[in-house]
Amino acid sequence: MYTDPRTAQLMIIGIQLAGTHGAHPGAWRMPQADPNGYADIDTAVRHAQVADRGGLQFIFVPDRPLLDADLSQGPPRFQMEPMLLLTAIARATERIGLVPSMSTSLTEPYTLARQLKALDVISHGRAGWNAIATNDPAAFANYGKSMPPRLEKYERLHETIPIVQALWGSWEYEAGAPDKNGRFADPAHVRPVELQGQHVGARGPLPIPPSEQGQPVIVQAGGGGLGLQAAAMYADVIVGMATSIEDGQAYRKAIHQAVTQAGRDPKTVKLVMFVTFSLGDTVREALDRRRELDARVDERPRMAELGALLGTRIDPSRFDAPLPAGLLDADSSPSPDPRAARARRLAREGWSPRDVIAHGALDHTPGLAGTPADAADFLQRYVDAGAADGFILSLDAHEDGLPAFVDKVLPLLRERGRFGAADDEPTLRERLGGPAQYGLRPRQFGN
Repeated sequence: MYTDPRTAQLMIIGIQLAGTHGAHPGAWRMPQADPNGYADIDTAVRHAQVADRGGLQFIFVPDRPLLDADLSQGPPRFQMEPMLLLTAIARATERIGLVPSMSTSLTEPYTLARQLKALDVISHGRAGWNAIATNDPAAFANYGKSMPPRLEKYERLHETIPIVQALWGSWEYEAGAPDKNGRFADPAHVRPVELQGQHVGARGPLPIPPSEQGQPVIVQAGGGGLGLQAAAMYADVIVGMATSIEDGQAYRKAIHQAVTQAGRDPKTVKLVMFVTFSLGDTVREALDRRRELDARVDERPRMAELGALLGTRIDPSRFDAPLPAGLLDADSSPSPDPRAARARRLAREGWSPRDVIAHGALDHTPGLAGTPADAADFLQRYVDAGAADGFILSLDAHEDGLPAFVDKVLPLLRERGRFGAADDEPTLRERLGGPAQYGLRPRQFGN
């Protein structure tokens, strides 16, 4: 896919490290995977170093502070603890940004501000914060709490984020650099914030000076309603979920309107989407690789899910054969699930049910099984259509999937002038092309 470099838009690419092995539930069973890798920081650091070598802009670590996995089938779905993980990664990497998920519902603002700014200083300005309002009763129970109503959680979020920002800015640039022959810092410019809301408050100041980027970048999942409103007010990067280019375009329009209503310039807010890839030198090789992963988990519930998407029952004798056209005619009743259209198209093209699943038809994020050029074209189409500014990779298996993306897809994007121009920028904020900020934006606390 040719792109005129004079008009090409550079894309942001980060990677999700939800677990050490990869996004596919069978990744931990692959021959090259260490089954103990979930609790091995060296494995996580090694993956981070591959991403850093490739020039990816950031590592995104989601979090749910609970155990909800069937341990008889696989490891927990989330890393042990995002801040500890990324602090270790910070010392073993050079450029890549570090974005932990931390809850505004379960953590006090002073703790959030202190830990996140410490990570920012430790990493020399590479930290971000995925600010989330926790939405799981079991997580609240782990903190000895009952889950409050949704509106109350967002009331607390709207108090917490400004307090955190104010604490970040409480050690002002004007405090100066330490002078061995004079004072360490000007105490007149290290001041309490004295903010108190209905749910949370903090006195301050924070005993941490500015990092090279000032303070961490804020990342938020937009969603809709209260979530989109909050992201429009605070986020430098909004994480979206889209099943198609059209969905991404519609979501960008909603973000533009919400950010404008919040009194901000929409051009300063980046939209990134989750994408899922399985790569091979040919499409058939990519499908076989994904099928090897699929074969390591129970396929019965997945076949049942595919049948529900297609509006038909799939006979086990036909898992490796194209489905009869009569099962896919206009009289069948496929699911209203947005994934159904893609699953139906792949089945009509003559792919077997196992290959339809290997193409990623059951994934809740867009993506494909294909060649590196296919992956590069896919990303480029989304950006060129205005459906995203960038992406968070959710790779099926990290041991071979991450090096394949770094060594085969990224060079294509660099050749096309679509990635990597900000490689020399030292901070996450600069590499994302975000505006400078230190402390609160001009906004009344509590509004």
